[in-house]
Amino acid sequence: MLPRRTLSLLNTRYLYSTQAGIAPKPIQYSNTNPDRNVQPVPHDTLTDTYQRHHNYLRISITERCNLRCTYCMPEEGIQLSPNANLLQKEEIIRLARLFVDQGVTKIRLTGGEPTVRPDIIELVQELGDLKQFGLKSLAMTSNGIALKRKLPQLVQGGLDTLNVSLDTLDPHLFEIMTRRRGFDKVVGAIDEAVRLNMPHVKINTVVMRGINDQEVLNFAAYTKNRPVNVRFIEYMPFDGNKWNQNKLVPFKELVNRIESMYGSLNKLRDSANDTTKHFQIPGYQGKLGFITSMTDHFCSTCNRLRITADGNIKVCLFGNTEVSLRDLIREGKTDEELVQVISAAVKRKKKQHAVPKQRISNIPTYLLPTTQFDYQRAYYSTKNHDDEPRLTHTDPNTGEARMVSVTDKAPTKREAKAIGRIILPNHAYQLLKKNEVHTMKGNVLTVAQIAGIQAAKATSNLIPLCHPLLLGLIDVRLWLDDANRSVECESIVQTSGKTGVEMEALTATSVALLTVYDMCKAATKEMTIEGIRVVSKTGGKSGPWKSKK
Repeated sequence: MLPRRTLSLLNTRYLYSTQAGIAPKPIQYSNTNPDRNVQPVPHDTLTDTYQRHHNYLRISITERCNLRCTYCMPEEGIQLSPNANLLQKEEIIRLARLFVDQGVTKIRLTGGEPTVRPDIIELVQELGDLKQFGLKSLAMTSNGIALKRKLPQLVQGGLDTLNVSLDTLDPHLFEIMTRRRGFDKVVGAIDEAVRLNMPHVKINTVVMRGINDQEVLNFAAYTKNRPVNVRFIEYMPFDGNKWNQNKLVPFKELVNRIESMYGSLNKLRDSANDTTKHFQIPGYQGKLGFITSMTDHFCSTCNRLRITADGNIKVCLFGNTEVSLRDLIREGKTDEELVQVISAAVKRKKKQHAVPKQRISNIPTYLLPTTQFDYQRAYYSTKNHDDEPRLTHTDPNTGEARMVSVTDKAPTKREAKAIGRIILPNHAYQLLKKNEVHTMKGNVLTVAQIAGIQAAKATSNLIPLCHPLLLGLIDVRLWLDDANRSVECESIVQTSGKTGVEMEALTATSVALLTVYDMCKAATKEMTIEGIRVVSKTGGKSGPWKSKK
């Protein structure tokens, strides 16, 4: 039997297992003195073989989310676990109490999106009660969409720390990155948290090169009159999030960018187990933080444990080993038996995580930035079983233009990717970077991205012989390439139909680059658009094709 404190009957709550035939078990909270300043007694239960004591527990309370962020979740969402497989409120409270009893002083609720859970307010209130038994901090990570109206009750229930995920201060880019509207709701939730005088209000920003890294200075300026902590998170690889190393922006590069505008930052003191390197712009109310999971890991001081929404304990975010506490609870295991399993899992924690430097093999090719172009073009359509390439949009006898009939074709899922670039003179390119790709007309890359999307939708109106299509996906991406002093562009278009979407992808890339030209022409007209071509396509009778160039 592992050592644990004697539990009194001061506060008893009953947890009912969802497994048939299991009798209810009482949860008994210790501490005869309800003084909220009580300190938990340290145990070796949560101390691993490297003498790291884990006093921070993150609990995922749902798999559901009301956003579809491009780096986090596919547009169609994910297959959700049945509700019966997820931890019920009583099970969450029981586990939280067990961990607090073993020395946990901070609990953070995560998801999915915690606020979509119907009983979120009641859950926070019951977790807040643990503060009289040793819990010091109750935190939540939220995207803020459905948070503002719930926030007063959550704070009253004991929530003292709020992390809001926000990757852009541009409403248009927000909609592109999250595939949803709601920017004003998120900012409103942050303002409400400040109004309620929450002790800790943080903004989590995942920085991705070529997508939102140009907004670092905007976020820095955001801290001038707001007592918030903006934390820039290095883009990390997870299965399915389409990670590649080219999108990673090291924190030192971000610090250099900010200091080039604001001068030297004040380095603030970090706590022993802090994952964030804190700085502040002199005279500003808020702080800036950098979470360096990739370039300077903090495994040696890690004090975190995680419980997934379906009740598995994870001792490392990047580890694959999990133990189901949910199953043990529903099998009727005692608290002592649960503690033994938790302790054994902690003791198996490795010295540090082993994130590969690259996961290129797991990344779809359309997400890899392209810097090499082939300038040869083929103006004909081909089929795998044809001996000779032929023009499909001209009559073979008269040579007159014609629209290809697709009446008898079978609908298939189709995708095409097109790429291109616009090269700028050095002075114009540096001006573009210095001004963080903003002009009087707006953010260059964001406006160009939207223009490309709109153009893809209008392809049949621009190209006379193209069929009008209902497009299922238009993904236009632009980024700066210092090596070539260029703005690179790639466009992915998908549909389920009788004809391909190569023209839509080409149109998106072409118009996006033309938009960059239009927005930069006041600085220079010596710009060159080049290399616009289709590099891959799938679907149709001819099957998949990929450029060999």
